Amino acid sequence: MQPRASRTELAGRHGDALKVRLVAPPVEGAANAALVRYLAEVLDVPRASIKLLSGHSGRRKLVQVTGITTAQAESALRLGGG
Repeated sequence: MQPRASRTELAGRHGDALKVRLVAPPVEGAANAALVRYLAEVLDVPRASIKLLSGHSGRRKLVQVTGITTAQAESALRLGGG
């Protein structure tokens, strides 16, 4: 995750992870909330379906998504610019 970017977007693969650029600053959970909102929009799931499992205060996050299959998530992330 890259906070304080010029726009919110998927920025492709970064090793074994996806890089997401966020406009939100990494202050008081703003970037984490923006990440959840963005992923929910791209994956077309409710925000409640996105759970941040680890990395709350770091750039590298582990996110759990319920309500869609892995194939659906991969397809949506590719279409979303990743």
